[in-house]
Amino acid sequence: MAQNMTQEYWKWPESAWTSDDVDWRAAARIAAGLDIGTTSTQAAILCDDKLFGYANIHTGVDFKKAADAALRKAMGSSGMTRADIKAVGATGWGGKNVEYANSCMDEVQSHAKGARYMFGPEVHTVVDLGGQTVKAIRLYDWDRVWDFTMNDKCATGMGRNVEFLCDLLQVPIEEIGALSLDVDAEPEPVATSCYCFADTETMGLFGRPEFKSAPLTENEIYAKHMFALAWRALGTIGRIQPLDVGDVKIYPSLGFTGGLAKNAGVTKRIERELNVTALTSAYDPQIAGAIGAALLV
Repeated sequence: MAQNMTQEYWKWPESAWTSDDVDWRAAARIAAGLDIGTTSTQAAILCDDKLFGYANIHTGVDFKKAADAALRKAMGSSGMTRADIKAVGATGWGGKNVEYANSCMDEVQSHAKGARYMFGPEVHTVVDLGGQTVKAIRLYDWDRVWDFTMNDKCATGMGRNVEFLCDLLQVPIEEIGALSLDVDAEPEPVATSCYCFADTETMGLFGRPEFKSAPLTENEIYAKHMFALAWRALGTIGRIQPLDVGDVKIYPSLGFTGGLAKNAGVTKRIERELNVTALTSAYDPQIAGAIGAALLV
C-alpha cells in the first residue's frame, strides 16, 4: 500500500441522508436527537416518529459546533430550519453543551430506545461500542431497560483504541476489521487489561526477532488486537443480568450500536464467543443514540 502521510486513516467517512418520501411540512411534530460523543457526533430528525434525515460527523474540539453542523447536515437541502423543529433531545458526552436542547437524555435510555427503532422488538441485548465506553443493555419486551453495565476503567474494548492503532499503522479504519478476519487460524489476543498495553504489544509484534522462523502476518497481528477488543467487550456484556426471572426468558437477540459496530473484526468475534448471530439493520449503527434522544424528547 502506498503511504499517504496526509490521509487520516483513523476516521470513518462522514455521512448524511435525507428522505425523499417523508414530507416534513405535513408533519404534526418534528423532533431531533443529537448524540455528541468524544470522537463522533450524530443528528437524527424524526417527523411523526418517521426518520426524515440523519448525519454522522467527526466531533472535533467543539461539542456545540459539532452538534450544530450535524443538525444542519441532517436537514440537508430540504428547506427545514431549526425553528421548524419543535423538540430537541441531546445525549452523549457533549449533550449538556447544546443550549437549545429541551432535555439532556440519559445515554443508556437513548441507545436502548434507538436500538429498538433500528432492530425492531426482537432485540433484547444492546451493545454500544463507542469511542470511550462500552455499554451493555438488557431490555424487556416492552422497551424498558432491565439492566445495564459499562466498562469502568481503562480497557482495550473502546473505539478510540482502534482509531489510534489505524493512525499509527496507517491502515484505513474501515478495512482493518475485515483484514483481521483473513487469517488461517485465530491467534491469542494481545493484552486485554489496558489499551495502552495492547497498542504497545501490537506494535512490538512487527519485526520481533523471535518470530523470524515463523513470522506473524500483518493480518494475524490485527487479529490478535481485534480479539483483545472483543474479549474486553465480552467482559462488559457478561456482567448484565440475564432475563431469567419468573416467566421471563433469556433472549439471545443481540444488536450492536456505535462506531466499533462497523468493525467486523470485533463484532464477529463477539458473536462467535456468545454463539449468536447479531441482528442487522439498514441504519448506520452510530445513529442509535440520536434516534433514541429524538423519540424520548
